[in-house]
Amino acid sequence: MNAAAYRAKVRMYRHGFGDCFLIALPRGAGAAPFYIMIDCGVILGTEDPATKMQAVVDDIAATTKNGGERGKVDLLIATHEHWDHLSGFIQAKDALAKIDFADVWLAWTEDPDDEQAKKLAEQRGTAVRALQLSANRLRLAGSDAQADKVETFLTSFFGVTSGSSTRDALEVVRGLAKPKVPRYCSPGDAPVRPEGTSVQLFVLGPPRDEKLLAKDAVAATSPEVYGLQELLGIDSSGIDLSHFDPVVDGADPGAPFDAMQTIPTTVAQQMPFFARRYWGSDVDPSGDGPDWRRIDTSFLTGATELALQLDSSTNNTSLVLAIRLDDGDVLLFPADAQIGSWLSWQNLSWTVDGKQLTGPDLLGRVVFYKVGHHGSHNATLKAHGLEMMGSLQLAMIPVDEAMARKKNWNRMPLKDLVTALQDKTHDAVVRADQPLPEGVRSVAASPDGELWYEVTL
Repeated sequence: MNAAAYRAKVRMYRHGFGDCFLIALPRGAGAAPFYIMIDCGVILGTEDPATKMQAVVDDIAATTKNGGERGKVDLLIATHEHWDHLSGFIQAKDALAKIDFADVWLAWTEDPDDEQAKKLAEQRGTAVRALQLSANRLRLAGSDAQADKVETFLTSFFGVTSGSSTRDALEVVRGLAKPKVPRYCSPGDAPVRPEGTSVQLFVLGPPRDEKLLAKDAVAATSPEVYGLQELLGIDSSGIDLSHFDPVVDGADPGAPFDAMQTIPTTVAQQMPFFARRYWGSDVDPSGDGPDWRRIDTSFLTGATELALQLDSSTNNTSLVLAIRLDDGDVLLFPADAQIGSWLSWQNLSWTVDGKQLTGPDLLGRVVFYKVGHHGSHNATLKAHGLEMMGSLQLAMIPVDEAMARKKNWNRMPLKDLVTALQDKTHDAVVRADQPLPEGVRSVAASPDGELWYEVTL
């Protein structure tokens, strides 16, 4: 990647179900580009993951040498504590030793000196330990299917039985910053202009509001996600179906009623009738549903619900980066940020060159979108997300649908979301697990055709 007539280059690695991106920003004729590396991981269960991740990091080292003996990455960003974003820092440590990292950015949620971050880390650790204990108890009680679900979350996202955990991977990332210390980023931080470039880096998330950090569903009166129509035979606009898979794809053997006669609690909570009459104070403040109307079902779903909540709240701790080019166009990298984080961007603002610039302003100029959370249903908002991206030209989805199905994530990527992206970009949607779409001339493949796709803007 030599400096040339380009505004930015974005390389998406195709190593499986996980994220790793290398971004090159020009710094003028004769100067090496400014390189940003975002995440480095693959989901647990991937065949021969260490070999795959070593190949990725070796390519980054070779690409960023620019005639020197060692690679140089100017900015490394580790977005959040999930194995499919961090595993490579464990699996490819030898290859990482060939690269010098000038700066490391982490989200404020990883700051060991931040009181709010320490509280969240303690809660997360407690939840992980509780889930490990619950999985053991479920298995002893003969509930192997429920135990498998809980263990899938623990192993797939936190690597807790893989010999190393996401905590271990984050410590490796912190060590790569030495002798400096990582920068812990908060939304609304002053934009950063990388030395020698004409771009600005904006941090959009994670939010400081703990309610938004935990928010992975939307109110029934606020339609925001894709793919919900007609599934329940009602107007399902705005109802989160993230926990509806057991009803659609297989019955719960411990449920008292057949799946076809069941409305999952998480869906019922967002339906207007139940929201008002049964969960009034929790979902609809104007509702009149007292606690005594409800039956606590935690004895059936407690562990799996906790696992889902832990996964979603961790996704919302993602460090979200917007790269604003010199002409105002934006590259958006939301990692796995979900609904709560997206909603928080609406209230962000900065003063740039004496003028106010807002979160919605940035969304309106997005030309490149790294699709959030591998194309899941609740990681790309509709009205406050994709529909605001009036300038969108190309989207990249780091996904492996075959692996997702092995994990029983049968709507990843979500078809309706992919269709919306295709409509928005005029079919310029690049998936890591598929051949390049015809007619997208700005995207090239690695020499072997397998390791990466790269778009030149």
